[in-house]
Amino acid sequence: MKRIWLRLLLCTLWGMVSCVDALAQLQPELADSFFNFIQANKSRSSIFISKDDSTIARLNENKMMPLGNTVNIMVAVEFAMQASVNMIDKDANVALNELAKYYIPETDSGAHEAWIAYEQQEKNILNDSIALIEVARGMTMFNSNANTEYLMDLLGFDNVKNNHRLFELRNHTALFPYVSSMFMFQNLGRMKEAKLLREIRKLSEEEYCRYAFIFHQQLKDEPDFKSNFRVWKMTPELLKIWSDHLTASTTKEYVHLAKILNNRKFLNENAYGIIAEILEFPMEKKQFQEIFRQYGGMGGSTGFALTQVIYFTSKENMKMEMAIFFNDLTPPEEKQLKKWWYSFEAQVIFDETFRNKLKL
Repeated sequence: MKRIWLRLLLCTLWGMVSCVDALAQLQPELADSFFNFIQANKSRSSIFISKDDSTIARLNENKMMPLGNTVNIMVAVEFAMQASVNMIDKDANVALNELAKYYIPETDSGAHEAWIAYEQQEKNILNDSIALIEVARGMTMFNSNANTEYLMDLLGFDNVKNNHRLFELRNHTALFPYVSSMFMFQNLGRMKEAKLLREIRKLSEEEYCRYAFIFHQQLKDEPDFKSNFRVWKMTPELLKIWSDHLTASTTKEYVHLAKILNNRKFLNENAYGIIAEILEFPMEKKQFQEIFRQYGGMGGSTGFALTQVIYFTSKENMKMEMAIFFNDLTPPEEKQLKKWWYSFEAQVIFDETFRNKLKL
């Protein structure tokens, strides 16, 4: 099977470093290509951009779309809230074999292994254990799905889910263990694919989530359970249905959430400091520090859906929040949009003339 179908929720913040690198030479033609795609595919696109609390671009901002790993913003915020009041110790050590329970090989194009290799290089792994804060950073920096499911378990799925109400997100479907949910598509009962697709489509949101949690518990408690997973069974048709069933929300809701992170007024100071470690890691680079006071975000992709949320405050105190979602893409379209993204983002941030034409 082509590897393109195995890139499950892999790419996260592909444009963050490139955005600042693009300062050296803005490429408006690539930004225009990204914008032209949106204009030509409005039914598959959603965009909401706010600058200094004024809306500068909007399209289908209330349309529900699969979030992919962008939903990990909710996990990061819950982690920060709990750590800030000592409900969890962000510096506590976690055994790597605990994280490995949640890892399904060949479902993240090596993201989890890349994270472990990075932490080994940084000498953050001691006695096969690593600090909890590094697990959270691995969720965002490398998009380790195993880290995400471990953290959801640790923090409590209900706690993460209930943040929808805390942040007044009215358009948001249920959060559930999305990697474990792939076991629903494994034909475990030897059901033919066409029938399996029909049965899954019949499930209510509540039923779908319940099955995902059942498989999550088995993945956690039964060491041999993951051996049942067969990557080659995840056909493009099954992956599309899986993608369509992921937690969904809107660009308007996630710009609202991004404003809470950007304005530093809703949560306590300690929580925002921890959020900076997890979601604003680009600020560790000198070129970001020269331009921004804070800069963070999250993104995700499935081969069919592509989502990105960023927020920043510049040194001149310009604030911007941006959410752009796509759904029903082909994998080649998704790949091309990723190539154009950083040029589009840089043009929006640094070119007022370009911003002024974003009237959809």
